[in-house]
Amino acid sequence: MTDVKQNNIITLKKALEQAEKGSYAAGSFSFRYTDMILPILRAGEQTNSPLIVQVSQKELDRYGVTPFEAGEVFYKTMKDENITVPTVLHLDHTKDFQVIKDAIEAGFTSVMIDASEHPLDKNIEISAEVAEYAHSAGVSVEAELGMIGTTDFIESDRDEELYTDPGEALEFVTKTKADALAVSVGTAHGVYKVKEPTVDLERLKAIRALTPVHLVLHGGSGVPANMIQAAMSLPNGGISKVNIATDLELSLLKELSREERMTNKECKALPADKKMAGQQAVQKTVTDKIENFLKSAKHANDFQY
Repeated sequence: MTDVKQNNIITLKKALEQAEKGSYAAGSFSFRYTDMILPILRAGEQTNSPLIVQVSQKELDRYGVTPFEAGEVFYKTMKDENITVPTVLHLDHTKDFQVIKDAIEAGFTSVMIDASEHPLDKNIEISAEVAEYAHSAGVSVEAELGMIGTTDFIESDRDEELYTDPGEALEFVTKTKADALAVSVGTAHGVYKVKEPTVDLERLKAIRALTPVHLVLHGGSGVPANMIQAAMSLPNGGISKVNIATDLELSLLKELSREERMTNKECKALPADKKMAGQQAVQKTVTDKIENFLKSAKHANDFQY
């Protein structure tokens, strides 16, 4: 981890408080390859947008990255690029408490515990333990209630879906003290091939009516912008964080004329010109999401440190 943390590197809680006030969503962009942290940060800086840079436990395993390596590259890039917009370093879907502890040690300012496959009581027990540990280190916590389906098994490992129950959401956030709640309302991780994406706005309204916690939508890749924006602009605050992962990697692979994913090591070994072209493609995708999807451009000025 870096020796001194920049004051614009903030917690998820702080980022989502502002997003909810401004009726936009903070984009949580999965880099998957450490060399793709750079274009995500550049896109945020150029659009003057708050940012969440994220990676999940399964992505760390799949692409061959450690939390410490991710943290080191993130902090170095923030400093080298003189990034001034408010930025969160977030550990996405994680089930292993040791990975969460490593991420916090590596300088992540937010972590997600995903115990959603367990019965409610066990999910609460595990999530509360993580929240207590993370909060003692000044780190925000996201948790999940209901199970979010997947189409590519990179972020999650199941394709079935259990919708979040609004009544359970109240009990869950009260007992766990999580700062943000990932809700299952119809979207899925990955690329939509058969199933059509949807957002159950009535369920979101019911959850919001019962709980004040910031709400997170996973599976943002491929969902029409009007659906996301309707979910963001609900009365009393709707979705404040949208996860986008697959779209970034697809833009990178397309630019490289590849169909197969790489490892992080393979990406780092790309010729300089190919890597730069890939980074530019990712930056373009992130910029488009910020400006046309999340409506978070120019909101960096809302923050005070």
